Amino acid sequence: MALLNTTASCNVTLDTDHSYSWPALFILVIIFFTIAGNILVIMAVSIESKLHNPTNFFLCSLAVADMLVGFLVMPISLISILYNHTWPLPQLLCPLWIFLDVLFSTASIMHLCAISLDRYIGIRNPFSISHTQSSRKAMIKIITVWTISIVLSLPIPVMGLQDEQKVFIDCACVLNEPRFILVGSIVAFFVPLVIMVVCYYLTLHHLQKHSKSFPHDSKSSCMHSSIETSDTSFLNSKSSSKMSAFPVIKRSPLKSRQGMNRALENERRASKVLGIVFFLFLIMWCPFFITNVLNAICRDNCSEYVHKLLDIFVWVGYVSSGVNPLIYTLFNKTYRQAFARYLRCKFH
Repeated sequence: MALLNTTASCNVTLDTDHSYSWPALFILVIIFFTIAGNILVIMAVSIESKLHNPTNFFLCSLAVADMLVGFLVMPISLISILYNHTWPLPQLLCPLWIFLDVLFSTASIMHLCAISLDRYIGIRNPFSISHTQSSRKAMIKIITVWTISIVLSLPIPVMGLQDEQKVFIDCACVLNEPRFILVGSIVAFFVPLVIMVVCYYLTLHHLQKHSKSFPHDSKSSCMHSSIETSDTSFLNSKSSSKMSAFPVIKRSPLKSRQGMNRALENERRASKVLGIVFFLFLIMWCPFFITNVLNAICRDNCSEYVHKLLDIFVWVGYVSSGVNPLIYTLFNKTYRQAFARYLRCKFH
């Protein structure tokens, strides 16, 4: 294979003038909090029964992807920076590292897209499935998300192992296949991004419509049936699964109306938190993907500043992997209390 024939022309030397010392220290802090924060999220969803609902299962799987970015992608990128953006590791590892990088970023956007789509469908059809069925379907959807992400990323190691020029530019480990970059960016980022934004908007619109129409609808509906609803709430399933997504239960119209108001408020708060997650992901990854597409289009005609911007924007994207635990801490009481206990080594 071509990768086994390492060229001796690359000057792979560690930076010794300490110009990267403070940036490297800052990056190490980011890596630490990315790994630690996402481990806390995984523990919270695994341990806390209040968080056992489909949306949180998606967020747990998203945390796994973000944690692996901190474990496997960021440290190697930091090593590359310390070696003046040349690849100091065995060349065979380069396409595998790019594969993991693309895989986890693709998995992140696919998870957010799936969360947005799943919540919209759940709110549109709140009486379709039980909590057990919805949890089982969520697991199937999570497996599907990871499968799609792997399939979209798999051509990278195949290309790189066949031709080292596809993953090396001037001794730097960089994907060098413009057509794949263009198609991959559209399929793995921009299309899911559009779906995510549209579904989120439709979810808010549907919540607003039900908020206005509920006082009339509740009186006619609550008198007739008792239906177990799907759990679409981002908050705790124990307290809200029975009233999440517009429940209808046998009780007086006044109590039903109060329960509906609580359910709507839960969904609005959940949408607020998820909206912040979506928005931050968008603004932190869009610069990289837009610049990457421009770089693939202009290729050799691009300014050197474009390459420098890519080096900066990719780290802005990496930082997004450590932001979500902070959002959950600030805006969700259950996560906040769980994190506080775990940090004191109290797990029950």
